[in-house]
Order: sequence, then C-alpha cells, then structure tokens
Amino acid sequence: MKHLTFAEKSLLIGDDAADALLEYLRVLSTAGEADTVELAAVGADGDDVVVSMVLSSGAPMIVETTRSSVPEPDNTAAVKRMRDLTRRRVSPATVQPDEEATSWGPEDYELA
Repeated sequence: MKHLTFAEKSLLIGDDAADALLEYLRVLSTAGEADTVELAAVGADGDDVVVSMVLSSGAPMIVETTRSSVPEPDNTAAVKRMRDLTRRRVSPATVQPDEEATSWGPEDYELA
C-alpha cells in the first residue's frame, strides 16, 4: 500500500496502482497532455472510495510508503490501462508497409 496525496486529499492505493499512476502522470506532463483516471482507494476515514482524477502537468502528486495493513483495493483494469497508455506514448508502434499491397500509380486516380 502507498499513501497518495492529490489535490489536498489523502488516499491509500495499492503499490502497482501508485507506481503506474506516477509514471503515467510523468509521461502526460512531459507531453503537455492530460487524462482522467478512476481508481479504487481507501479514504482518510478508512472507507472504500472511488476517486476520479484529472492528471496534467499542473497536478502535483505525492506518493509515499505506508505500513497500513488494510487490503489493497483492486485496480487491475486501471493499472493495465495506465501502463498501456504510458507504453504507447513512450514507444509508439510503427507502421509497416504491406508487402502484398498493390502499388497505386497516376493512372489509378480519376482527375476531372
């Protein structure tokens, strides 16, 4: 578990979620982009909550370790999404030509 401070709110989230969130925020900030992320968390009062956050370069965030024995909220889908989006921004897929494609020439275009 890690303790997350975001927009003056204190939350507990799982280690994987915290790490993926920080890396995704770093990549978004570097690119000057923003996104919304929804995570299951444990609020300051100990209740289970779902938090929606807008991540951008102006969104300061602090993540620190904690000794909490509270079970980690399940954020499997959110972690996968953030890691996939981070990976796409860091190393985008390249487009490869289709070797079997037919080449188009000037005669293939109708010019009126």
